[in-house]
Amino acid sequence: MNKPDTPLPIVPAPEPIDPALAPLLSLVDTAPALPAADALRARLLGRLAASRAAAQAMVTRRIARSAPLALADGVQAVTLYEHDAGARLRPGEPLRARLIELAPGAAWAGPGPGVHREWLVLRGRVTLGEATLGERDYHVDPAPAATARLASAEGARVFLRESDAPAGPGDAPFTVHDAQAGWPEFAPGIRRRVLWQRDGQAALLYLAQPGASVPLHDHGHDEECLMVRGELFLDDLLLREGDYQLAPAGTGHRITETDTGVVIYAHGDLDLRFRS
Repeated sequence: MNKPDTPLPIVPAPEPIDPALAPLLSLVDTAPALPAADALRARLLGRLAASRAAAQAMVTRRIARSAPLALADGVQAVTLYEHDAGARLRPGEPLRARLIELAPGAAWAGPGPGVHREWLVLRGRVTLGEATLGERDYHVDPAPAATARLASAEGARVFLRESDAPAGPGDAPFTVHDAQAGWPEFAPGIRRRVLWQRDGQAALLYLAQPGASVPLHDHGHDEECLMVRGELFLDDLLLREGDYQLAPAGTGHRITETDTGVVIYAHGDLDLRFRS
């Protein structure tokens, strides 16, 4: 099965400011009579401006700051992303991505029939139509997906992604069970599970050890990152469990690294486009 030898060690996040950097950061507020302070301040402000410009191209949703919408008694949804119906779809862009929270014993009739749907259980257990899914189990309903009732006896959090991906010949609903899927090696300190793929894009789960990083890369398709466990830096932005970011096709990430170790759901390029 090629599973990790030991469970992923999720460790507490470090303090936001390393004490060793405090003397340098204090120079930013030093009187402008010091040339070294002026130079450092200019570099920091330049980096801040570049970071803000890059962040404006991304769509980021903080689960802690997102207002849920009631779908049924005991069922709420947070919309992480929704396509502008008046705009052209980018390569790999979802129509909608949501987090659905079910209280113990709650049920939802589910979305109506239509588009390609991907489901990932983030916490708890659910029944989805006739399928029973546990934590980190993934299920695909190809277009035109039928209505599937979602229910949980114990309570659960589920990610639902909807897209315009057309059904291919012989496509049928299928499930990838976490306990049986394994974690193939991808890069030093990183394992990757391919859940679904078509025409160069894929749905993936990444498992990264503390300190692991991914080099500079660009996006041929929209890249979505949903934090399943742990914390991750995407450039200068720290994402925590439940947070989501969409990087549109044509953008890139300079920094992708974790101090805590992380499990990430990602949807984007099957083969990352590393910069030379």
